[in-house]
Amino acid sequence: MNWQRRVAAFARSHGLLHDPATHALDLASEVGEVAKGVLEATDYGRRPFRPEPGLAAEMGDALYSLLTLAEACGVDADQALEAALAKYEHRLAQRGDAGSGDVERRT
Repeated sequence: MNWQRRVAAFARSHGLLHDPATHALDLASEVGEVAKGVLEATDYGRRPFRPEPGLAAEMGDALYSLLTLAEACGVDADQALEAALAKYEHRLAQRGDAGSGDVERRT
């Protein structure tokens, strides 16, 4: 079973599927918790990164939120990921960099 279908079935069975805006806000909140975990694991940049035990759980929450958002939006997450990988592969082949090129680079 793919992850999106598994998450969607779980969310449906527990009444946890909502409108896309609700899921988008939930995703932003969960990604913020991941970022906070990384900041805390580095003591806000004062030491090298060492993963804390709760970081994996926060990443799991963020992944769940992303997959429920995909479901609420009618987006096939597997297809979206395949398209993103193909895009990055093309960029790497064309210019040797996977970035969008929209941000000015400074040396």
